[in-house]
Amino acid sequence: MTDGDAGEPANVVDPLADYSLYDTDLALREAVEREGAGRAHGQLSAHGGWLGSREALDAGRDANLHPPCFVPIDPVGRRIDEVRFHPAWHVLMRAIVAQGLHDGPWSAPQPGALVARAAGYVMQGQVDAGTLCPTTMTFAAAAVLAAEPPGEIDFARDWRPVLCSRSYDPADAPIAAKRGALVGMGMTEKQGGSDVRANTTRADPCGAPGRGRGYLLTGHKWFYSVPQADAHLVLAQAAEGLSCFFVPRYGPDGRRNAVRILRLKDKLGNRSNASAEVEFHGAWGMMVGEPGRGVPTIIEMAACTRLDCVLGSAALLRQALVQALHFCTHRHAFGRPLVRQPLMRHVLADLALESEAATVLGLRLARAFAGQDPLERAIRRIVTPAAKYWVCKRAEAAIAECMEACGGNGYVEDGPMPRLYREAPVNAIWEGSGNVMCLDVLRAMRRDPQGFEALAEYLRERGGGSVEFRSAWQAWMELCAKPEDAEFKARRIAGLLTCLLQAALLRESPGGMAADAFIAARLAQPGWLYGDSGTGHGDAVCGLLLARAWPPAARQA
Repeated sequence: MTDGDAGEPANVVDPLADYSLYDTDLALREAVEREGAGRAHGQLSAHGGWLGSREALDAGRDANLHPPCFVPIDPVGRRIDEVRFHPAWHVLMRAIVAQGLHDGPWSAPQPGALVARAAGYVMQGQVDAGTLCPTTMTFAAAAVLAAEPPGEIDFARDWRPVLCSRSYDPADAPIAAKRGALVGMGMTEKQGGSDVRANTTRADPCGAPGRGRGYLLTGHKWFYSVPQADAHLVLAQAAEGLSCFFVPRYGPDGRRNAVRILRLKDKLGNRSNASAEVEFHGAWGMMVGEPGRGVPTIIEMAACTRLDCVLGSAALLRQALVQALHFCTHRHAFGRPLVRQPLMRHVLADLALESEAATVLGLRLARAFAGQDPLERAIRRIVTPAAKYWVCKRAEAAIAECMEACGGNGYVEDGPMPRLYREAPVNAIWEGSGNVMCLDVLRAMRRDPQGFEALAEYLRERGGGSVEFRSAWQAWMELCAKPEDAEFKARRIAGLLTCLLQAALLRESPGGMAADAFIAARLAQPGWLYGDSGTGHGDAVCGLLLARAWPPAARQA
């Protein structure tokens, strides 16, 4: 029998497309409103509708099927170090820039701008994660450069207009000829990794040294993010110590800077995005920040990039959950839809709980970046690295469960699940691995005792009458009170802190049932797998969680 004789296949699930990523995400909409960005509902709904269209989803697929390629030399032998992308990449980047995800809260500050940007970022990351890298790098760099005084480069005059532009311009040209610009970063070297103080790249002054002055850089970078960018922020050793430098693609003389791409990284995931190894052969750069204070300058940026790691993992988890719920709502086994099978309902409800908790936490972190009181400062400085550790780690296992819920159909490359699974580990590694994050949590606690006290009190008050929450809070406080054991138990401290705040935030959702389920499943037992929570949630709670996570599931819930 040929395929043509087989007739229409039964009990198959069509690919999910033409839906709104915003209108179908109740937790995201509630968080946008709660965190003060309700004015953006219309814009986010419109963008979520486009992101769920076949055009956008196909672009996300195609950009990963056809990764960027490196062209070192033009046809007549000129060194060009060009990175070429599939047209789908440019479709996605054009939408990102038009939405202002790369710079909007800095160029057009207003109440709720950071939260609205975070919501847009969560939706964008569900379509393609690779395009988030230049978005994040530019977002973090722009915040630092905005405060930089004029030097041999005047950022306010020459770079700010193109960095805050809503026009995406991929042309390889000097900044004066660009309608829009992107910024990348070059921090790590092959011998140091996260230990950037071990960097060996040398910066020699062209004349008088100091902030705002030109230097020539010689050395290498093992990871050079967004190699096609118009400029990079780079760490190098100057006479005053490790410092930060702004290295444009074209030098002040209008010629291409002496940054040589050696190759593009062949990565597990993040295939649509280019990451490179480079060498500096007397590349021109201008010192930004104080001499010898490169690490504090980068740490200021890292707060933004780590926030985006949390949002990016929340995005991957949300999309994997949606794909699993879509499949299980329409796929039948043993006489009824998978979503009606008790054990599958438990697993899916647990995954929905994880996704909602990650989403509400990400948007609360974004709000904290606009606040200055001790609590907001503590959430920004202490919770952000803890959340980056916990949410990024949890997403990997959760996405694997979502893939398994779709069976063999989830494992093959015809659908999006393998790509989501390959993307998951990068956020746990990028911008500081899990151990680095947990140690940063301890450092932030020690450096800001006032903020720590405000955070601890906030959590204590949000426990309500829950014995399990109170017990978990007390256990966390006891861990924090033992500095001699803190480093050994840093992962437990960071993870428990994150879960406590997630539970507190879920208490602010309508009804409070999601918070009760989260506390029972995450705080009341020491270890578990998805679908193995001690309470079992119960069918009524499962139905509520599934309906909140995916409205089409409500008919089966």
